Amino acid sequence: MNKKLLHSTIAGILFTFFFGTILHFFYEWSNENFFVGLLTPVNESTWEHIKLLFFPMLCYGVFAEWMLKDDYPCISFAYPISILIGTFAIPIIFYTYSGILGRNYMVLDILTFYISVVFAFSIMYYIAFHCTTEKNPSLPRLMVVILFVCFLLFTYAPPGLGIFSSPVPS
Repeated sequence: MNKKLLHSTIAGILFTFFFGTILHFFYEWSNENFFVGLLTPVNESTWEHIKLLFFPMLCYGVFAEWMLKDDYPCISFAYPISILIGTFAIPIIFYTYSGILGRNYMVLDILTFYISVVFAFSIMYYIAFHCTTEKNPSLPRLMVVILFVCFLLFTYAPPGLGIFSSPVPS
């Protein structure tokens, strides 16, 4: 039974790596299509780049929950928690390293995405594997829905906060 969860976790990491990387270019490839921009980065802000983890992991999570729910009673709780953790890991890692180094570096930005994906799926695996009784996923799911709505709202009408601005090149 553990192999099923492990294989799903590895597949989820690879799925999110691949589609997150491809999503980075979709908006430009679509000739800046409004609807494509709702799900992909429309600029170089940290907020927009969180979409690279959020949407692929959300899509994979829906599928994985359906496939694994009978064997892992907490999978419906684990996925939204891990999506939120991965989503918040990106700005935490980005602002920590760029604050320490005084600027951001593209290679470290890319590594931030990959580290956040692995971290998020590791949390999902840990919760799903170690939990033995079903937990109520309502609050984490609600938070994911709120974050989803925020992506839709703030893509074209971002608040005047730093996370919504493109990093200033040094």
